[in-house]
Formats: sequence, structure tokens, C-alpha cells
Amino acid sequence: MALGIAGLNFGYAGQASPAAAEIINWVWHFYENWIKFIFIIAGSILTLRIVGRSSITTLRKQNLTGFIVYALLIHILGPLALGNSELYLFSMPLPWNTTPLQLLDPGSSFFADRFPVLGMAGITASLIVYIVITFAVLAGTLLLGRRWQCSTLCLFNGFASEVFAPAFPLAGKKKQAGKLTLKMFSYLRWLFLATALFFTIYWLLHLGGAIQGEAAALLSEVEVYKYLGGELLAAMFMWVIFTGRGYCYYCPLGTVLAFLSKAAGQRISTTESECIECGKCNRACPLAIDIKKEAKIKAPVTDMRCVGCGHCVDTCPTETLRYTTRFLNSRAE
Repeated sequence: MALGIAGLNFGYAGQASPAAAEIINWVWHFYENWIKFIFIIAGSILTLRIVGRSSITTLRKQNLTGFIVYALLIHILGPLALGNSELYLFSMPLPWNTTPLQLLDPGSSFFADRFPVLGMAGITASLIVYIVITFAVLAGTLLLGRRWQCSTLCLFNGFASEVFAPAFPLAGKKKQAGKLTLKMFSYLRWLFLATALFFTIYWLLHLGGAIQGEAAALLSEVEVYKYLGGELLAAMFMWVIFTGRGYCYYCPLGTVLAFLSKAAGQRISTTESECIECGKCNRACPLAIDIKKEAKIKAPVTDMRCVGCGHCVDTCPTETLRYTTRFLNSRAE
């Protein structure tokens, strides 16, 4: 359903009559805001009821609480207060998408479409929200690691992977990614990061006057199709077929935050008690990280793929695992 509505909104609406385009646009925004928010609340309650029967849910409760609060702000309260139903487009910092940069260009098609609806005051408010969110994500990651964005605030793949975790996969049996699959995702990670950086650098140079705008309209359209095909379609496919965290393997923003989390000293500590090598942590990890291997020798888990979801911590029967950063360690002392 989501893909069908998205296809109509991004593809057909531009060619439809004004009345039809308005209806399609309203349906898309209603789905993206109200339906998604309802999904997050309902899914969170059901997930906690299912998962809570087999393990503690301390970190999962924090994840789901964060998603509910943030979705309320981005999808309900923010749009109502600012009159901008597309506020979710400004909830993911660069280099995830260049929407905020395009909105700074009065000659862009994105600006031309939004100005009659939002006005200059609405556009300015949206950009201020984006700047505040970007600062909060960057600062929060330096303090709390990748968990802050990827497992508490991300309303693209993060919320879906947490809210619907017990249901994955809807097709086939649950299994961890093999070496070949992980290698493929590694290549995709750098490809998507390079692509995202290309769009970001282009728009920064364009806004600075270093590049003329002949290609702007084309690149803007290409980025839309990249989002629909390489991100929305691919991510939803992997939510169902592969794993809820499929897109997290190659999300360009996630890759940038992985480097920041290194600076934050993010790790899964494995020395709280004794590892009994049951393997529950490995089976719980949605990103196929070999946590047991490190826990056996009491070494910290510092893999770049770690999104800090805490599934391994919650499922460990001896409570030997702990998610931490330098900041969290200082508070615990």
C-alpha cells in the first residue's frame, strides 16, 4: 500500500489534474503522518507484549518510547503547529537526502512547489527545525553513540525494525546474513554513501554559485527515484524478506554516524558477568554481528554495523552485556 501511494504521489501526481493531484497528495501525507504514527503505537505495544514473555525489555522499551515521542513531534504536533505536512522530510540530517538544500534554492522545483503552500515563513520554520534536529542528532551521537539516532529517532528504517521486529521475516525462516551477503552490503554501504555525498556536494556548490543550475532539475528527479527504488522499495523488501534492519547495513547517514560513534567510544561491554556461550546474543542481533565471539574472551564489541538497539543486552541470560559510551561510562561512575 505504501509503495502504491508513494508511486502515485511522486510519479503520477505531477501529471494528474490539480484536483486529482491534491487528493493524492493528501492521501500520501495522511499515510506518512497519521497512519505511520498509529502503526508505531500499536506495533510498540504488541512488540513489548510478545518479546516481554521471553526476555527483559529494558533497552527495547527505551527504543520504542523514543520512537513514539519523536513520531508524535514529527508526524503530528510539528505539522499541525507549522502547517507543514512534509516535516518528516526534515527529520533526517545530511547526507541522507538534500531536500533542505533544495529548499534553499528559489530556482529549484522543490522550492517552487512548496512556496505557494508554506510561504517564506513556513520554509524558514522548516529549515530551522532541520537545523535543530541535525544538531541534536550529531550532539546526541557524540554522547550516546549510534543508538541515539538509529534506535531511538530514525523514522525511516529504525522504527520499522524495532516496532515490527517479532514479525520478521514474513517470508521464509529467520536466519543471519552470511559472509557473502555481508560483503555485498559492505559494497552497498560505500556506494550509497558516495552517491549521497555526490548529491550533497553538488547542491552545496550550486547554492554557493560554483555550479550553474542546468542539471539541478534532473539531479533532483534522479534523487527522488533513488529514494523510491534504492531506499524505500529496497528497504521495505528487506523488512519483509531479509531482516528488519536490512537498510541499516547501507544507510548513508548511518555510515556517517558509525564514524561519530567511534569517536564517542560506543561499545558493547562483555565483562558484566560470565558468558555461557549460549549464542542468544548472536541470534538476537539484527545486523549479524558475532557478539558471542567477543564475549567469550571478554572483548568489547565495536563493530561499525552496531546500531545500539540493545537486543543482545536484553536477551543475555547472564546479563554480561552492556551498551555504553565514554559519556555513559562517566555518568555510571
